[in-house]
Amino acid sequence: MTNAVLARQNRGMAPSAGHPARSPSRAELLAALSIAIDLGLGQPAEHMLRSAVIATRIADRLGLDRPQRDCCYYTALIMWIGCHADSHEYARWFGDDIAVRRDSYLVDWSGLPYLRFLLSNAGRGEPLLHRLSLIATLMADARGNISQLIHSHCSSASMLAHRLGLSDDVQTALGFTFERYDGGGLPSGVGGEQIPLPMRVAQLADMLEVHHRTYGVAGAVAMARSRRGGQFDPVVVDAFVAGADVVLATPATGDVWAVALAEAPDDRRPLSAAELDPLLVALGDFVDLKCPFTLGHSRAVAELAAGAATVLGMDADTVTVVRRAGHLHDLGRIGVSNQVWSKPGALTGAEFERVRLHPYLTVRILSQVGGLAEVAQVAGNHHEHLDGSGYPRGLSAAALSLPDRVLAAAVAYRSACEPRPYRRELSASAAAARLRERVRAGQLDAVAVDAVLHAAGHRAQGPRPRPGGLTPREVEVLCLVARGASNKEIAAALGISGKTARNHVERTYAKIGATNRIGASLYAIQHGLVSAG
Repeated sequence: MTNAVLARQNRGMAPSAGHPARSPSRAELLAALSIAIDLGLGQPAEHMLRSAVIATRIADRLGLDRPQRDCCYYTALIMWIGCHADSHEYARWFGDDIAVRRDSYLVDWSGLPYLRFLLSNAGRGEPLLHRLSLIATLMADARGNISQLIHSHCSSASMLAHRLGLSDDVQTALGFTFERYDGGGLPSGVGGEQIPLPMRVAQLADMLEVHHRTYGVAGAVAMARSRRGGQFDPVVVDAFVAGADVVLATPATGDVWAVALAEAPDDRRPLSAAELDPLLVALGDFVDLKCPFTLGHSRAVAELAAGAATVLGMDADTVTVVRRAGHLHDLGRIGVSNQVWSKPGALTGAEFERVRLHPYLTVRILSQVGGLAEVAQVAGNHHEHLDGSGYPRGLSAAALSLPDRVLAAAVAYRSACEPRPYRRELSASAAAARLRERVRAGQLDAVAVDAVLHAAGHRAQGPRPRPGGLTPREVEVLCLVARGASNKEIAAALGISGKTARNHVERTYAKIGATNRIGASLYAIQHGLVSAG
């Protein structure tokens, strides 16, 4: 067993499979973000990635230079980045914000078809009287009401693109997402070449991907021709039609990620920690915009979880993993409709099943991003409980590491301190009492909860010592013993003498009442000091 593996296991995390972790590139993070956007649009994962590939192929057929081509790629990849920011308003008008966005791909947003679409979707799923009231309010100023939604979308998209380090050209293009070539779009009603060329290319690529997947090449060509000169630039449409088979020859699901990243302008350059962390903060902020009552949630969870991890003496690398998981844990919320998140009453069984999926979706979004495997693992377990009653996988204590338990406690505390549609926010003392009750119920870890409460400023009780009164060094030793390390290997991993390692092992055994490695291993698993994986 190598020192690197020993050190990784000693942090209480599962060993990573394959090659050593590396830092992701900006394009990888944006690709993951595009998967989240797909969920919010009601589209299959990798829709936006395929759209970006289509956009670059159209750009090549138009003979665009490299900066314009790069702008087409990024514009197509994240053109709907603002769709979550107006989800609250979309749900107010249309019920299920994700369903209405999915269905809108099959409608030309112009004239009577668009009007019929609005009328048929207003108040979708609501009682008849409420629907009629919404329809009357919406149609009193349909263009104004929809324009307000679109303005929110475009402004948030441009701001987020800036936070993600994208060029001024991409930021500008995103402000024209809903404009039309014929001038009939929103919010400004500009048309023709006033719309940046990368957006004209991205608009067509986005629609082509859906219609190609749904109706084949012939259906995609028919859609483009029918909207030529209306929604779409005739020059862009003609460039596509002249080589439709080649432009639409996107790879099968599973290959799209690699093909799309091969087109990325950044050449997959790994980000430094100083570059990576601000992007992860931006992604957390991005998610929190989905619901008004979650603003600032991810930042607060990340700060609290990292503080608790520090209180517990975790090493710097593990504290970083916990903090990053705090920023990213709720990415999957984008895949659940605001109609569910904003419901003031009890959820139905079907609605709760959708809620239960969101941690899984977080892992799905992050699964292919290099260097974030441990972060994704911790983030995906933030609603798991020690007694197996959590979700999405119903893991129990033996499968939950101490970082998992700390993040779960931090999420529980911050959520209690925030308002929800079905209750008011709790005071800090009431939130603390709620967490302690969940410890008594067997859901949350006592050590993790005490560390979180200490980090949150509840100093009177103070953090409870580690299990069995173990020191941080003794926990390191216990983790190594549990993984089968000999005294010699422990000494090499920790940079201590063999005699000192033997003394640590003996004291650790004495404190936990173990007499051999098996007993030590069971103790470590039971208390979340190592992952079962």
